[in-house]
Amino acid sequence: MQDLRALGQATLDRIRYVLTDIDDTVTTDGRLPAASYDALERLQSAGLAVVPITGRPAGWCDMIARFWPVDAVVGENGAFYFSYDRKAHVMRRNYFASAAERQKNRSRLEDIRARVLREVPGAAVASDQAYREADLAIDFCEDVPALPQGAIDRIVEIFQSAGGQAKVSSIHVNGWFGHYDKLSMTRVMMRDKFDLDLDVSRDNVAFAGDSPNDEPMFAFFPVSIGVANVRDVLHRFKSLPGYVTKKRGGEGFVEFADHLLASRTMKNAPQLKAAAR
Repeated sequence: MQDLRALGQATLDRIRYVLTDIDDTVTTDGRLPAASYDALERLQSAGLAVVPITGRPAGWCDMIARFWPVDAVVGENGAFYFSYDRKAHVMRRNYFASAAERQKNRSRLEDIRARVLREVPGAAVASDQAYREADLAIDFCEDVPALPQGAIDRIVEIFQSAGGQAKVSSIHVNGWFGHYDKLSMTRVMMRDKFDLDLDVSRDNVAFAGDSPNDEPMFAFFPVSIGVANVRDVLHRFKSLPGYVTKKRGGEGFVEFADHLLASRTMKNAPQLKAAAR
């Protein structure tokens, strides 16, 4: 991983889309700082498309798509994307699985839920589970005392032994049935929303994250940024982000946003000076 400052002008000039994880990337200690929200707004105001790519639930993503300065949101680790059309006042929703499939999978996830709670002391169903449509989130440190690594690994094993997918975030183990992840639904969202083929245009995209469920994004995008707390879990990665910030959590995201926006300010400085004469 290179220091964020190694991201040079030519690379930054190509960026048109900013994708970002939320928990412990835009947030800090479970809260959304004003500076992080302001960074999202400044990025969008500068003409960049901004899209959170998160493990958080459908209910939260509906609110985020409506109220945050974002252009769309991918949620539940790729189960769907939501995009709010502000002119038409319409929420556009695209799911990986049909409603019938999601209902069928829910009963299978309930079996896993019972097994995890029986076999992994201290684990709990995540407090945001009621707002989820496609996955099961097991809390290992958000609202419960932090579990040891062995317990987290065991939760993953239980999902996988039942034929499910499992990804570890900074706070939850998220599990589901279906061959998708953050990257696969990001591909669909970018094609539908922006008419963009990521295989052709990945150099126009930057992604920021911090945890193992961000690994498909880190592996795919050349401009991938880990906020400093990514260093805490490097042992869980095969593919690392290309760059890393000096600061953790939301402060790291602001550091990245400032670096990206400063490059645009410097590039436009000669034109601004000429216009002021």
